[in-house]
Amino acid sequence: MKRLFSSKKSDIAGAGGVEVKGEIPLAPGLCNLYSPQTSEIKHVRDIVDVLVEMEKITSQQGEQIRRQDSGKASGGVEALLKKVGAAEEDILHARATLCGFEFRRFTAETVNRHAFDKLDAGYIRSGHIMPVAIENDVLVVATSEPANVFAIDDVKRQTRMAVQVVVCPDSDIQAVCEEFDDKHVGYNVDEIMSDMADVEVVKDVEEDIGDLERSAAESPVIKYVNYLLTNALREGASDIHVEPKEKYTKIRYRIDGVLFDMMQAPAKMHPAVVSRLKIMANLDISERRLPQDGKIAVIMGGRGVDLRVSVLPTSHGEKVVIRILDSRSIMIGLENSGMESDVLKAFEDQIALPHGILLVTGPTGSGKSTTLYSALGQMDGQTLNISTVEDPVEYNLEMCNQVQTSDRIGLTFAAALRSLLRQDPDIIMIGEIRDNETARIAVQAALTGHLVLSTLHTNDAPSSVSRLVNIGIEPYLIAASLNAILAQRLVRRICDHCKESYKVPENMRKYIQQAGIDPKHLKHGAGCDHCRGSGYAGRAGIFELLIVDEEFRDMINKDSSVNSMRTAFMKSGRDTLFHDGIKKVQRGVTTIEEVLRVTQVYGQSEDEAFEENVCTFKAESRPAAKGRGKARSKSKDAASAARSGRGAGVRATSEGDDADDAKSLILVLDED
Repeated sequence: MKRLFSSKKSDIAGAGGVEVKGEIPLAPGLCNLYSPQTSEIKHVRDIVDVLVEMEKITSQQGEQIRRQDSGKASGGVEALLKKVGAAEEDILHARATLCGFEFRRFTAETVNRHAFDKLDAGYIRSGHIMPVAIENDVLVVATSEPANVFAIDDVKRQTRMAVQVVVCPDSDIQAVCEEFDDKHVGYNVDEIMSDMADVEVVKDVEEDIGDLERSAAESPVIKYVNYLLTNALREGASDIHVEPKEKYTKIRYRIDGVLFDMMQAPAKMHPAVVSRLKIMANLDISERRLPQDGKIAVIMGGRGVDLRVSVLPTSHGEKVVIRILDSRSIMIGLENSGMESDVLKAFEDQIALPHGILLVTGPTGSGKSTTLYSALGQMDGQTLNISTVEDPVEYNLEMCNQVQTSDRIGLTFAAALRSLLRQDPDIIMIGEIRDNETARIAVQAALTGHLVLSTLHTNDAPSSVSRLVNIGIEPYLIAASLNAILAQRLVRRICDHCKESYKVPENMRKYIQQAGIDPKHLKHGAGCDHCRGSGYAGRAGIFELLIVDEEFRDMINKDSSVNSMRTAFMKSGRDTLFHDGIKKVQRGVTTIEEVLRVTQVYGQSEDEAFEENVCTFKAESRPAAKGRGKARSKSKDAASAARSGRGAGVRATSEGDDADDAKSLILVLDED
């Protein structure tokens, strides 16, 4: 204090300031109040340094991130790391290293159930911290937020145990919670079925609605319906089929695109089960003559799930189909869809374009909506106005504005699009292009500076151009607005728990060899409890990406027939659906039977489809033969195009160049 307020003249060396020994000169009035030190600021090891040491990013990328972060880039360091290709798991691993914690992965099998039960499942989910083991009276907890010391201290307080911390992804925590929560359901099917013996609805008494309501509200019925729903979610089913038969009720689940018989129930309980589902879906339980549709919002496994209910009268009663819409399964990300690296890079380039039309094609259930939603998920919803028009809106997305069409009140795709274009959109997703008016508005939107994403029901990418022409869009408009077309199918993955080498059947061996696959390296699933004996678990996509470049635009203007489009696509050198499937067969992802199942043309046997695909594979691998061979190839493509147009609602005409081979194929096909 003496030094701060000293008034001695010796402390002041003039108006220009003072100089105290060992200190820097200061302005008058500030002497001895503040003496900044001139030491340099040392660099503190951070997450960027750790990722460079892990060789997940380069040192040049690290310097670039620091420069951008010093400029207050939006999103912080982690957002910049993701932009340069650092995976979320690697970033979390680096954070764990900085905090001095071990990074590990967990599944339900590697977590001690006794330790897990030390905390409530709801607390584990919300706190992102999970007990995984007890070692020497020390509770090992895994967290996805290693810097959250308050959560760690709270666990110590609740469990009254010493705690050892490890770090794991939040997805592992949520998956373990879901697995253990499902096991807590504790449904005894035999007990439920025995209780149902006392539940019966007399079919002849249609007017007694009170009996239906009372039966549907009885505890055994509620337990049974709840068991059907939770068990379907645990099995990974996309649909539940409740089918009435003469003497029993059949329950089937659609898992990985294939229906499995799960159980049978007494026929007398069927009306009560249907009534319970109708009550949950807010449908009219007294109406049993007309079809009805509804939806149910439930919480299963700790997360919200939407159910779409369809009721259809049949000869033995009402059949109910429940579609399970799990938002967690729709946002899988393009990188997890099964796209090859070159296809993924090209597709990401397409969704980054400012305007144009991007089409995703394939039959119902081929994963088109999943691909489009994943594409929207990669867009910046903060800076872009993203809007969708769907029928129905199956999944609610936070990053965009979704419009539900309703033909009953006149809100069609075309009407919604016309209004949407006045809403200043940047990105527009159309659930499906079904008619001329919708297609024409989509083309106009693309030509006026909007990026339009939509789906189309065609068998492959090249035939989509012809489909648009048949809908009524002029070829010059298609050439000017279309950017790319992605055709896709879903194949079942070989189960990892029972994957093994096997002897290829003799009738398939020659085709496999023609496709260039070594039969010794082929795998299949032998069947186990994990895959319900099917040999398959999960699905992967096979893709065919057509990029509309200048050469292709010229071809559309000159000749937009299916033959010309396929010829131009083959010249581009890109993989067809069959080629992409063959690559996955070679890597042991799926089987050749699965590739054939989803790529064969209707009306062909597996052997015929395989032989035709292999011939196409060879044709794309070498220049087309001249003369008669070329004409035959065109004639064959024309026949294939006619078959692939089946159900498309068009009139297909094909002509070859050779007079002997030219045959007019006129097929009058039913409309969709």
